[in-house]
Amino acid sequence: MNYLFHILVMINIYMILSLSLNLLVGYTGLLSLCHAAFYGVGAYVSTLLMVKVGLNFFLALPVGILGAVLLSLVVAIPSLRLKGDYFVLASLGFQVIVFAVLYNWTGLTRGPYGIAGIPRPSLFSWQIASLPAYFILSAALAALCLVLLWLMVSSPFGRTLKAIREDEVAAEALGKNITHFKILAFAIAGGIASVAGSLYAGYVTYIDPTSFTLLEAVFILSIIVIGGTGNIRGPILGAVLLIILPEILRSLRIPDTVGPNVRQMIYGALIILLMRFRPEGIAGEYQFE
Repeated sequence: MNYLFHILVMINIYMILSLSLNLLVGYTGLLSLCHAAFYGVGAYVSTLLMVKVGLNFFLALPVGILGAVLLSLVVAIPSLRLKGDYFVLASLGFQVIVFAVLYNWTGLTRGPYGIAGIPRPSLFSWQIASLPAYFILSAALAALCLVLLWLMVSSPFGRTLKAIREDEVAAEALGKNITHFKILAFAIAGGIASVAGSLYAGYVTYIDPTSFTLLEAVFILSIIVIGGTGNIRGPILGAVLLIILPEILRSLRIPDTVGPNVRQMIYGALIILLMRFRPEGIAGEYQFE
């Protein structure tokens, strides 16, 4: 039963990540490769506040969100002047920079040694230490993020993002400040991704920079490419599918030495097939380009 709760917790974490990235890719049309950076910032900011300052998880969480939002502005304001492949390269560069800082700033992040002994979240007298309890916490935060994003994309703000995705010139002709909406979408996506980082840190009680690499950013992007973009159900389906898939491979008794490579091959094959036969993903609306 604990194994099942572990899978469900990880699905909730990656659901938050995929839904937040979908706001950029599926609704705004911005292909970002730096989402793992915001994931890592949320994890490290909340962890440092809990370990070094002694803050409670629920007090460290909003500070982690604020840190990710501020960092997103640093990359969004200059990078969003770029378009297409140039923006993708800028986001990739930002991802590499954040990983390098986390890996080399040993005085703060402990670099490759990581930070251990991260305290479990607690709410009043309730210590969230068991797997069922952490599942409830992660499900509650995932549901909150889901509702917030659904309200955003169902509002005039979401319709403006879709207009920008479809035709920036037409949206600008209607009086919309394109850059303002892109920066706002980038900040919201980064802030929500940091929630997943804080959840992950509190769950595993140990973090190091290798959990927030470019490969992780590509994996998060793969979730929404395979599940689908431009709506809410696509990223949810993608998160469930890509978290469960490795567990299915384990049941096939594939040796641990080749299991990760087989998993990457399957992800790649799924993306190729979907790009060829269903560009919008399994349950998406927007044709990913």
